[in-house]
Amino acid sequence: MFDPKKLEKVVRQIQDSMPTPVKELGADVEKKVREVIQAQLEKLDVVSREEFDVQTQVLLRTRQKLTEMEQKMEALEKKFSATESDKE
Repeated sequence: MFDPKKLEKVVRQIQDSMPTPVKELGADVEKKVREVIQAQLEKLDVVSREEFDVQTQVLLRTRQKLTEMEQKMEALEKKFSATESDKE
């Protein structure tokens, strides 16, 4: 879901800000930092950019269809009203 390059960038920024003795612990710290960040990101209620773009397109198509249906309904209501007034 998350761009691995961006995750790697965040991990590197955290590592760079750590004191030297902590950095010297090596791969274990890097692994733990990565795990913690990944776990926290997974807790967030977010979607990928790709999924967001797809849903935006679906929403736009749905709105377009709704507008078309509203126009058709309005035309039918006018036609029905005209028919009812002709019967009187």
